[in-house]
Amino acid sequence: MSGVVFAGEAVGRAVPLVAGALGASGIAVAALPSRLAMRAELRKRWRTWAIAAPVFLGTLSLGAGGAFALAAAIGATAVSEYVRMAGLPRAEHAVLLVAAVVLPALAWLVPAAVDARAVDLRVVAPLLVVAALPALLAGDDEQGFTRSARTVFALLWIPLPLTGLVVLGDTAVAVGLAVALGDVGAWCGGMALGRSGALARPLSRLSPSKTWAGVLGAAGATAVALGAVEAFTPVLWAAVLTGCVLGDLLESMVKREAGVKDAGSWLPGFGGLLDRIDSLLLALLLAMVVTA
Repeated sequence: MSGVVFAGEAVGRAVPLVAGALGASGIAVAALPSRLAMRAELRKRWRTWAIAAPVFLGTLSLGAGGAFALAAAIGATAVSEYVRMAGLPRAEHAVLLVAAVVLPALAWLVPAAVDARAVDLRVVAPLLVVAALPALLAGDDEQGFTRSARTVFALLWIPLPLTGLVVLGDTAVAVGLAVALGDVGAWCGGMALGRSGALARPLSRLSPSKTWAGVLGAAGATAVALGAVEAFTPVLWAAVLTGCVLGDLLESMVKREAGVKDAGSWLPGFGGLLDRIDSLLLALLLAMVVTA
């Protein structure tokens, strides 16, 4: 995969754009009238972005080792949130935590092992065995299948996509930036165009606030972001846009079955980490496929 080497060029191109976006949005949020109901929430979100953006770019600027550390940290936190929502036992939690570290480590130390072109039986078969092993050894004849299925889903949804932070190289920077701005674009599109008419129709009952107007806003924002860091191609844009649109719905499906509003409560303005990275996970997975 050509993007494995981090040349730092994407980070260098992203820094001015991120700094400008944070500066402009910071001024806009500070100027919001106190009577606006969403003022406090938007300020919380801006503060989270102001911390998360430098961490994301800073760790990726360190190269593949930094990308591994970022992927492992995000993965460990995200799978812990997922385990609580899915109601999985400690054994499955341990399996997912190990996978959250091992898969990015393999992507760093043995890139061919997690190259999108190698995600076939060499990867799928061990993941299936590892996911089912705790229930098999416990002889769980009541919830064993459910436990195993939910664990397989988690492996494919969280640790595997996060290896993209390592194997995609500079493209990972572009994808992360595009997803972040795509989320903002979706919100702006929904606010500006989603009040009435055809564009106000929800995409799914899973998340009624997500409308076709939001898709339009995300489409424009992701295209601009990818173009700004000189990473735009039609297929990569389609992968990122699909991640922005469907990633949030995917997590909403998990949360609705679990009966929770958010994956966590520790991340100001967002809830949990999974609530923040749901679109990124799917976008990274699809980006690995289209750039293979």
